[in-house]
Amino acid sequence: MKPKVSYPEELKSLETKLDVLIDEYKHIKVENVSLKTKQDTLVREKAKLLEKTTLARTQVEAMISRLKAMEQNS
Repeated sequence: MKPKVSYPEELKSLETKLDVLIDEYKHIKVENVSLKTKQDTLVREKAKLLEKTTLARTQVEAMISRLKAMEQNS
C-alpha cells in the first residue's frame, strides 16, 4: 500500500520535477541553437570545399589537355 502524501508535499515534489524539466529544456534549447550554428558553418565550409575541388579539377584537366596538345605537336 502506498503511503499517503499530503497534497502540499505532492505539489512541492511536482514543482521540483517541473523545475528540473524546465532547466533541462533550456539547456537542450541552447545546445540545439549551438548545433544548428555549427551545422550552418559546416554546410558553408563544405560548399566552399566543393567549389575549390571543382576549380582544381578544371585546372588539372586544362593542364592535361595542354600537355597532350604539346605532346602531339612535338
